[in-house]
Amino acid sequence: MTKNMGSTDRIVRTIIAIVALYLYFSGIVAGVLGIVLIIVSAIFLLTSLISFCPLYSLFGIKSCKTH
Repeated sequence: MTKNMGSTDRIVRTIIAIVALYLYFSGIVAGVLGIVLIIVSAIFLLTSLISFCPLYSLFGIKSCKTH
């Protein structure tokens, strides 16, 4: 897997995941929507950690700088 996510993209995904997790664990969002938020947050955090997004590779998108 080659990296296809830049640092800005990784930071934005991490912030979105943290906010979604906060909304779920504080009780603001519950039920099915809360479970969906947890799953999306986990995916965002995982893709941020490994700097690779499978959807980006399907569509040929790269947000990282090329050397």
